[in-house]
Amino acid sequence: MRERRLALFDLDLTLIPYDSGMAWLRFLVEHGVLEAAAADHYLDCCRRYVAGGLDARSLHRVAMAPLARHRSAVLDALRDEFAARLGEHVPPAARALVARHGEAGALCALVTATNDFLAAPFARALGFDHLVASRAERCHAGFTGEVEGELCHGPHKPAHVDAWLAGLGLAWEDFSHTVFYSDSSSDLPLLVRAAEAVAVRPDPVLRREAEARGWRIVEDLSDAP
Repeated sequence: MRERRLALFDLDLTLIPYDSGMAWLRFLVEHGVLEAAAADHYLDCCRRYVAGGLDARSLHRVAMAPLARHRSAVLDALRDEFAARLGEHVPPAARALVARHGEAGALCALVTATNDFLAAPFARALGFDHLVASRAERCHAGFTGEVEGELCHGPHKPAHVDAWLAGLGLAWEDFSHTVFYSDSSSDLPLLVRAAEAVAVRPDPVLRREAEARGWRIVEDLSDAP
C-alpha cells in the first residue's frame, strides 16, 4: 500500500515574499476603490500587530473592511483582475516546491490566516487544489467585513486543518508523513504537530525555536526539500 503524505504550506512571507492583504489593498488603491491612505493604515496596523499592540483578528478585520463596501459582483470582477496579475508576482520556486510534493503523491494544501475570498486566487496561482483559510463572513449583499468563526491562525490552525481533513474523510493520523512550511512563530502549534517542520525565512522567535529543535531552516525556496 502506498504511504499517505500530507504537505501543508503557509502563504504570506512563506510561499510569497510579501503580505497578501497589503497586495490586495494596494491594488484597490490603484483602481480608485480605496483612498490612498488605506494601505498606509494597514501597514501601521501590521507594525502594531508585530509589536504586540494589536491582535490578529483586528488586523484581519482591517484587511477585510473593503469587502463590506461593495456587492459580490463588483468584488468578484476586481478579484479576477487581481488574480490575472498574480502569475508575475508568485515566485516560480514556490510553484515548483508545491508541484514537487504533489508529484511525490502528497496531499497538498495552502493553510493561511488570509480570508478565503483573497486566498483563493493565490491558491490557484500556486497550483493548489485545496485551501484551508479564514472564512470571510457573508451576508445577502456580499460580505460583512468580519471573519466567520475562528481565524485560521495560531492555535486555531490545527483545528482548521482537522476540519478540512474530516471533510475529505481523513484524519491527521492517516498520514505516514506530514510536513508544514512557515515563516512565523504564530504557526508553532501546527509546526510542532508535523513530522517535518520547515522554517522559511523565519522570524526571530521561530528561528530560535527551529535551531533548538533541529528543524530545517530555508532562506531560499529553491533550496527547500
